[in-house]
Amino acid sequence: MQYPLELTFKFWALAPQISVVDSQDNLVFYVKQKLFKLKEAITIFADSDQTRPQYYIKADRIIDFSARYEFTDTNGTNIGAVKRRGLKSIWRARYDIFDGDSTTLSIQEQNPWVKIADALFAEIPVVGWFTGYVFNPVYEVSRADGTVVMRLEKIPTFLSRKFTIKPIDQISDREEQQVLLSLIMMLLLERNRG
Repeated sequence: MQYPLELTFKFWALAPQISVVDSQDNLVFYVKQKLFKLKEAITIFADSDQTRPQYYIKADRIIDFSARYEFTDTNGTNIGAVKRRGLKSIWRARYDIFDGDSTTLSIQEQNPWVKIADALFAEIPVVGWFTGYVFNPVYEVSRADGTVVMRLEKIPTFLSRKFTIKPIDQISDREEQQVLLSLIMMLLLERNRG
């Protein structure tokens, strides 16, 4: 896949849906979150017709602030997991990425004030329509030693939500899968928080 990747939320969809395309405009993933589930259930497809599933993301418990989201492929092979850092994520979004039981990488919101300003200005009539141009969060994926390996940034847009993912440092294919699936899950969770 050719970076940067662009993630676009489908604007008028009832259930959250995301298209992920590479720099050549090739579809990499099509994500659909199931509605009205007590346990999160997300399918990552290879096509927009949703006929070829690639990955599944499932929560380990019923709706919970610090649930762990497991990633599996179509054969049921575990790829990894992501988990919000509970209370530490109230102010600044923080997530741990797991390979088995060990934390290998983490995701952290760069500036939590962006989220606060966006929420405040979004409530002002007319002005709220333009917050997507001004307040654009950035999330960094890093190793335990602090080395940033990937960055997710919101693209300034009027109504839709678009993000880019750019690699910063070398990572293995397995880590790349874990990071991409973690970023998708994080976006779905953070979208629900506002």
